[in-house]
Amino acid sequence: MSIRQLSETMINQIAAGEVIERPASVVKELVENALDAGASRVEVVTAGGGLSLIRVSDDGSGIAEPELALAVARHCTSKLSDDIHDIRSLGFRGEALPSIGSVARLSIRSRTASGDSAAEIGIEGGRVSAVKPAAANRGTTVEVRDLFFATPARLKFMKGERAESSATSDVVKRIAIAFPAVRFTLAGSDRSTLELPATGDTPDGRLARVAQVMGKDFPDNAIAIDAMRDGVHLAGHVSIPSYTRANALQQYAYVNGRPVRDKLIAGAIRGAFADVLPRDRHAVTVLFLSLDPATVDVNVHPAKADVRFRDPGLVRGLIVGAIREALAGAGIRAATSGAAGMMAAFRPGAAPYAHPGPANGHRSYDAAYHASGFSGFDHGSNLARSPQRPLDMDYGEARSTRNGFAENDQAAFDTGPLASADAARAWPNRLRRCSAWRWARRGRRCTRTISSPRPGIRSSSSTSMPRMSGWSTRL
Repeated sequence: MSIRQLSETMINQIAAGEVIERPASVVKELVENALDAGASRVEVVTAGGGLSLIRVSDDGSGIAEPELALAVARHCTSKLSDDIHDIRSLGFRGEALPSIGSVARLSIRSRTASGDSAAEIGIEGGRVSAVKPAAANRGTTVEVRDLFFATPARLKFMKGERAESSATSDVVKRIAIAFPAVRFTLAGSDRSTLELPATGDTPDGRLARVAQVMGKDFPDNAIAIDAMRDGVHLAGHVSIPSYTRANALQQYAYVNGRPVRDKLIAGAIRGAFADVLPRDRHAVTVLFLSLDPATVDVNVHPAKADVRFRDPGLVRGLIVGAIREALAGAGIRAATSGAAGMMAAFRPGAAPYAHPGPANGHRSYDAAYHASGFSGFDHGSNLARSPQRPLDMDYGEARSTRNGFAENDQAAFDTGPLASADAARAWPNRLRRCSAWRWARRGRRCTRTISSPRPGIRSSSSTSMPRMSGWSTRL
């Protein structure tokens, strides 16, 4: 077989196999283009998980009409100078738009600040249409429809609509953390609207943006990081050891403002927390590395998610040392979370628990609560306890009663809400699903199992049972 030159459409489809893996990849490339254009507002709209529609609108500098044809041509970009080692923008390869256009129906409508009108260009399966006039405000709107219609094999292996929508949300959140001065909006028929108002490019503004993405509990359970060594600056926040997650999905790392998923950085974070966290728990982190662009290579993969450092030992040592020093300075403290507010409602003298109303014609939980004198959960045994022993007992006392009931605890069971059939039937499902009951089911031994008055629930009166058998089938 003789050697021949591949067609431009074939080349773009081959490149799309690496650049455009799923709808989230398209959103990432288009949002990065908007940020490189200096946008202060980025709006993303999706449908069908992004396979049916992706629309990204911004108020950036726009594309001049004579340059629209170049914008969709392979290896054409305005972001890269003559020095490949001095990359200061998010995009630089010039592959995203032609790759998207080769596997989908793409249209670009743009207007510059000095332009009298907008212009539009379209690509369908690699075929470029002529530039034509259009109506639009300043900025650029890129619309992608029927993603992977030209490559059915790739389309067949896409995940469900919910999974693709979730991946898109994660991409937008990761980028939004690095640009707190930009307003982001993510909406569509396949998702609930995500609004991230601009907070400002200041330390407080960056922390406020992190709270928008990761929840308002994170700032109260985070430690600030600020360290520098040999021209490498590390800033951000890490969670205290008592505020962790079951996976590493909430570990965000950025190199010169670029969101990355680097094994070296992830390994350094694990090493820094190795002495204070169990192996199955992960810290919550937001770390920003700033260094000379010549000392880091971001051109490792077309997706630009991997980086290579000239001195990886320096970067790892800086991360591990800075985090360990911050943890040592912060000391040991308990994490605050939404569960603390819920448990506070059960302290003596607190407002009654607001149950939506009577269940199955029985009394509401408020009535059962006051009729029984029940005062909440024991921090050690997580079981009903009497009002004589306050909920905010110290941890040492809680541990001493974890493996059994104290005498007044047992009295609470004999006279408390579990002794009343109405109260047990009115027990709210949300309370049985709370973390206190889940904790009680994790193999904790108790000296007596209470028979449940609810019909259809297995009961037992045996001793030294490994689980609360009276509730195990309904929790």
